[in-house]
This record gives sequence, C-alpha cells and structure tokens, in this order.
Amino acid sequence: MSAAPLPPLPPVPGVTDDELEPAGRSMIELLEEEHDRLDLLCSRAATEPAASDVLVATLARHLSAEEQYLYPAVHSVLPEGPAIAERELAADADLLVALRRLHSTADGAALQSVAERIRQHTHRTATEVFPALRARCSDGELVRLGNRVEIARSAAPTRPHPGTPSTPPLNKIVDPALGVVDKVMDALSRRTTWEEDL
Repeated sequence: MSAAPLPPLPPVPGVTDDELEPAGRSMIELLEEEHDRLDLLCSRAATEPAASDVLVATLARHLSAEEQYLYPAVHSVLPEGPAIAERELAADADLLVALRRLHSTADGAALQSVAERIRQHTHRTATEVFPALRARCSDGELVRLGNRVEIARSAAPTRPHPGTPSTPPLNKIVDPALGVVDKVMDALSRRTTWEEDL
C-alpha cells in the first residue's frame, strides 16, 4: 500500500482497507476528463463570450481540487514527489494570475496565455504525474481520492484567488469559504459558471 494521504476507513471486522473496493471514479480519470473539458472551453471562449466565465470558474475549481488532493498525494507517494508538487504549485500560482487577468479583461491575449498554460499543465500531468501515481497507488486509493476531488470541486471558488494558501490544511479551510462568497457573487450577478448552462 502507498502512503497516499487518506484518512483510515471505518473498521470492518475481518476486512482490511486493501480488500475494500470503494465506489466512485478514480482521481486520475476525473482530472483527465476535466483537462479535456478545459481545452474545449478554451476553444469555445474564443468565440463565445459567456464561455470565458465558465472557463474561469471551471479552472478555478479544478486548481483548488488538485491543490487539495492531487499534489499532496504526489508529495507523499512519489520519490521525486516533493519537487514535482512544488513545481506544479508554482505553475498553478502563475496560472491563477493569468486567470485573474482573463476574468477581469476577457481579451484574446489573456485567453491565449491561459490556454497555453493549461496545455503545459495537461502535458506535464499526463506524461509525468498520472503514470507515476497509477504505478504507486492502488485503484481503491485513487477512487477514494477521486471522491474527495469531486467534493472539493463542488465547494471550491469560482474565481481566481492568487495569494491564498495552496497547501493543506489551510487551503481546505480557505477555499470552501471563498467558494461560498464567490457563489453568492455569481448568483447576484447571474454569472454562468457551469458548462451545461451555456
């Protein structure tokens, strides 16, 4: 068993954590799917102004969930994990700054900057991070992490907040609080934040 940062499951007499098969989807599967969605949203945002708001919200939620669960897993499980996690957190900080510019200006240059950073992020995770995690984590661990990613995404901010904590435990407290504020602002401004609402 790997050292994935997960709380223990409730005890079941005569059954170990390794024998349990939790329901849900793998964290890697969820994040890969979202990477594809982000790429499509970048294309849509170039021609549909409303898609820009959805891109900003989707990416803000995505980065929050990765910072809460993907990077701590990378840090704990992979031999070179601390360096990879540090590199990705720095790239996320740059991406949040670019995302803030897109959110405030929604111009073509800002969109191109965000789109390029998304492509780089997707390439790094697909070639370096996800294969290494698949090799070192059990399917059950990846599903348990996937369940947490889904919860984190639903509570995450919908706007970029550079400078807020990017590592646990503080980001697990701050991000949901910012998410509440962002969602109230979205409702008041009638801002579209989900792709299915476009």
